[in-house]
Amino acid sequence: MTVSNTGQNILQYESTIWSTADLLRGCGIKESEWPSYMMPFFALVMIESRLLRMFDELKAELGQVMLNEIDADELISLIQDRGQGYNACIFEKHQTLKDICQNDKAFDIDFDGYLKGFDGETKDLLGVDVSEGEKFLDIKGVIAKLKAKKVLFSYVKAWSGIDLKPFNNSDITTLEEHIKRRWADISAETAGEQYTPDDVIALIAEIIAAKIEDSDRLLKIYDCTCGGGNLLFGVEDRIKEKVSRLTQTFGQDWNDALYALAKIESRFRVDSKIEHGNTLTDDKFFDDAFDVVIANPPYGVDWKGFQKDIRNDKTQRFHHLPSTEDGQLLFMQHLISKMSVTGMGVVVHNGSTLFSGDAGSAESNIRKWMLDQDLVEAIIQLPTDEFFNTGIYTYLWVLNQRKPDERKDRVMLINASEKFKPLKKNKGKKRKAIDEVSRLEIVETLEQWADHDYARVFDKEFFYFNKQGIMLTNVDEQGRTFADRLKDGKKGLKLKPIQLENGERVLREFTIFDPPEPKTAEDVDNWRGLEQYFLEEIKPFISSLDYKEQPLVITTEKALYYFDADQETLIKEALGKREALGCGKIVVKSVFKKGTKSKPECIVITVELTPDYQKDYEIIPYHRDGDENRAAIEAFMAKYITKPFEYLENVVGVEVNFNKVFYKPEQLRSVEKIYSEILELDQNLKRLEKEFEL
Repeated sequence: MTVSNTGQNILQYESTIWSTADLLRGCGIKESEWPSYMMPFFALVMIESRLLRMFDELKAELGQVMLNEIDADELISLIQDRGQGYNACIFEKHQTLKDICQNDKAFDIDFDGYLKGFDGETKDLLGVDVSEGEKFLDIKGVIAKLKAKKVLFSYVKAWSGIDLKPFNNSDITTLEEHIKRRWADISAETAGEQYTPDDVIALIAEIIAAKIEDSDRLLKIYDCTCGGGNLLFGVEDRIKEKVSRLTQTFGQDWNDALYALAKIESRFRVDSKIEHGNTLTDDKFFDDAFDVVIANPPYGVDWKGFQKDIRNDKTQRFHHLPSTEDGQLLFMQHLISKMSVTGMGVVVHNGSTLFSGDAGSAESNIRKWMLDQDLVEAIIQLPTDEFFNTGIYTYLWVLNQRKPDERKDRVMLINASEKFKPLKKNKGKKRKAIDEVSRLEIVETLEQWADHDYARVFDKEFFYFNKQGIMLTNVDEQGRTFADRLKDGKKGLKLKPIQLENGERVLREFTIFDPPEPKTAEDVDNWRGLEQYFLEEIKPFISSLDYKEQPLVITTEKALYYFDADQETLIKEALGKREALGCGKIVVKSVFKKGTKSKPECIVITVELTPDYQKDYEIIPYHRDGDENRAAIEAFMAKYITKPFEYLENVVGVEVNFNKVFYKPEQLRSVEKIYSEILELDQNLKRLEKEFEL
């Protein structure tokens, strides 16, 4: 199973690597558990291949003459000084994993010696000696399970035949991304935990590279949810292909196994730092600022479990805290806090970051803060079915601290949902890929900064809106309101009823001191005290009263009061006269009052007539100038609101709606076309009728 032909694409070895799972299937290991068995051994062959490649490079640098002159200890020191790891079995005994698998009799001892021959950090990442705490790749636990299944030797031998030494870091990163994607497919991972496809990585890198010039200044790249490092290292590799620039990569992730894979890879790269931990609660790079920030944070993942830490965060990263059910905008704020004063970024999100949360919500306020700070240069809608585990639309937020003057306070929306080629063979739920032509077209569109059929530039205020609260006063058919009947300062008219009737029940007591007396033996057995009588009978009855839906007549000593639903007005009848009082409410309330030393317990029922007020709000376009904005609100109200009202609070919200901007109405058929089709159908029906007559 040797794979060492550098003339061929490394991705052809994906199936070869995947075939190692045949043994797992054969011994009854569930497919969903395969990744935990495959990850440590994939890491093992990556490490060995890269160590061997590094050793060959070192020998080439030294030359044969120098190699003959230095002793073994000096050579070992030179290897260790490179900081890419060490294995005593490989460099001192000159035995690889494949060599160890040649002798099944001595395999257990030799394999144990091979694993323990690694340097301390590698052993920690692989989980060679771990007993408690972080196990990372947990190869020790996997080995124990494979021994119990009696397939350890065969499994290790299958992996030992995979030789990745001929391939460079970028090649191996690409292969790793495809392998990890398949692991995600079978691990029943949520749609929120995404591996970034290679074509999306290429687009992100192209966007960033277009803004970077050749320079001898170090470019610091950061991914706060780096996973196995595919996005971080993939972007670095592509930037280096486009631009002559020294780079340094930084990443953090709290998934044990993925962190270990990224950490292993980082050691074979120039100047790369990968840390383990929860970025939102334990930022390992709290003192650093970066030229480029990138991330594909988890979608819809809640942060209830560590909300106390975030609410008590002292870093001032989080200007607003979104719903605990979705932490995407926490990651967005964190990334912005990590950007240098001239930094830029590209962040992958689903649609919730565009529109979740109403005006005044944390989500809307975060979007507003980002636009207020003029951090957003563009938002790009990607095609559906782009990611391996979800078919939803995803979006690239392009952030920029140094927007050119012509782009200040403006945002471009690019609808790239049709910029793809269908895959010949689906990869999980991924059915589409952004091909090179589409990728370059998207980047060129961003660079040109001009409107056309799938891109538009807006002043940032286009995405703002006023949510103007109002208190409406409802009126009857004649435009009257009960509010006009009230004296200044009065909120309602309290009645002194002697009777309340709703068509089903008549109530004549409005201060009740005693529950009804029992009349039968059954009543005696079920006798209730006053409070129980209130809770079980009076309170539910009062709550059920609906003066608009059923007749409700309030009788006082001087008049009757009720609501005329047809005219939407309160009516007063007295001395044979019927008077419309205007639109209003009949408010009936009940309360149980506990007894005191001077007063007995009682139930009190009150009736009040009040104006019919109704809180509402209107969504109104926003204007940057305060006076213009107020004038626009007033003009809107004058045009559309006919009832009396008072202004309440105005809240400015922000949302981004791609459907609204790029909506294309369905093309309707002409009347002539429809008419001709009807005639044709009519003729066909007549023909069928004649055939039946025959």
